[in-house]
Amino acid sequence: MKYKLLLLTSAFTVSAIAQNNIKIDHATYSTMKANHQLDNTKNYLFTDAVAPVGPPVKYHGTENKTQSAICSCMIPLDTTFSLVPMVSYGGANSGVFQDNRNDDASSIQITLPFLFNFYGANYGQLFINNNGNVSFLQPYSLYNAFMFPAGGINMIAPFWGDVDTRDFSGNPSCLVYYKMTAHSMIVKWENVGYFDMHFDKLNTFQLIMTDGNDPILPPGKNVGYCYGDMQWTTGDASSGGGGFGGIPATVGVNQGNGADYFQVGTFAYPGTNFDGPYNGVDAIDWLDNQGMYFNSASSGNIAPIIINNNICDTIDVYTGDTTRVMIMDTVEFPIGASTPEINQIVTTTFYSNDTLAFSYDTLMNTPTYQKFMCRFIATNLPAGLHYMYVTATDNGVPAMTTIDTIVIRSDYYPGMTTSLATTNNAPVISIYPNPADGIITLRHNFGTSALLSITNLIGQCVITEQLTNNEQTIDISKLQKGIYFATITNKQGNSKTIKLSRK
Repeated sequence: MKYKLLLLTSAFTVSAIAQNNIKIDHATYSTMKANHQLDNTKNYLFTDAVAPVGPPVKYHGTENKTQSAICSCMIPLDTTFSLVPMVSYGGANSGVFQDNRNDDASSIQITLPFLFNFYGANYGQLFINNNGNVSFLQPYSLYNAFMFPAGGINMIAPFWGDVDTRDFSGNPSCLVYYKMTAHSMIVKWENVGYFDMHFDKLNTFQLIMTDGNDPILPPGKNVGYCYGDMQWTTGDASSGGGGFGGIPATVGVNQGNGADYFQVGTFAYPGTNFDGPYNGVDAIDWLDNQGMYFNSASSGNIAPIIINNNICDTIDVYTGDTTRVMIMDTVEFPIGASTPEINQIVTTTFYSNDTLAFSYDTLMNTPTYQKFMCRFIATNLPAGLHYMYVTATDNGVPAMTTIDTIVIRSDYYPGMTTSLATTNNAPVISIYPNPADGIITLRHNFGTSALLSITNLIGQCVITEQLTNNEQTIDISKLQKGIYFATITNKQGNSKTIKLSRK
């Protein structure tokens, strides 16, 4: 009941934020925030903000990185990433923060190398706000999130919460990075803590924005959210304690006109409970290793979002292998479908060419969110790739539909019983960078006599190479742009597949 009351309060107060800015020096702001004296309906603009000078500070390889359980959704940091150029603050009591560490700061206005279509308007510049969002019209210091729709707030928010990166302990973490290409921008909040300078719990999450011409996102999508380990929701100034409770964090997109928006959910406590975007406050661990994609390029109804943390990769089913699964020849995986606008209804259907192999159970069925446990039984099916299609449709005006393809790989022929050695019982394959346009580095644990095969979406093998090391470079520059599947197989027949994007 406490959480619902806070959400209702947010709905009444958020309309007052529109263009309601207060100018203040940062030292006064910091004191007032620590003493809970700030007006939560105001956006504070710092009068002593100082733009960073000099060349961009690159990621230099010594910072702690979060390893995501999904493949190409979470882009690993490398030297092509730079620290977000956050403003610092003048004044005797403010100082300049090393590595752009800050609380509630924003970047300078950043020019994009492409035009981003946000509900029909093209933007070539934006601000990256420390508190888990980007905005186009102005920077935001707002640390108390509101439910969407929210009048006057123009932002894309993979995780709008009270991020605090002022970790001066020498621990090389808790920073915000970004990377530009000709057609995309990636912003990554890496191991970030929460106000007031707490780092006992850390969040890692990522935003991808494109002009629609970058294969880093699926066709027809221009925004992607991706999550690593998410451990907190709330800062001390948001009526929370220990990283939880109080005013929930919000995930979604908001144009600010009250009509163009969507919400994935609001999060305020630990655990994995999730009942859709508007049914109640949810648990933060539900976001762990999730990936979700959508299109913000047209005004009006946004198509439903299909959510499944296996979508970034093929799903392996180990036919005849008793060492990996509880049910012989079977793989189970969850699928969620959500309509991100309030008061809409989502309908989900499934199709597979392997009719007898695929089934599902309905775990949750609310108007705005449905969850299913899918099951694929590969008995008597040939080894190779199999496909399942998920279709989610809403009842908006006009009605919108999202179709996703789930790739399932049968790794063994029927009747074959194999296992990896006990010291190597989890097949691992990673590709870096991914997406890539030239040389990739392939890492695996299949030994020094494994075979790499890269196939396209219609199953044609385009590259075959014998692997002589557990880390090896491969040239994919001759491949056309698009999505491929890289599979490593050892002499015992064990194999693992990962999705590869050629940009």
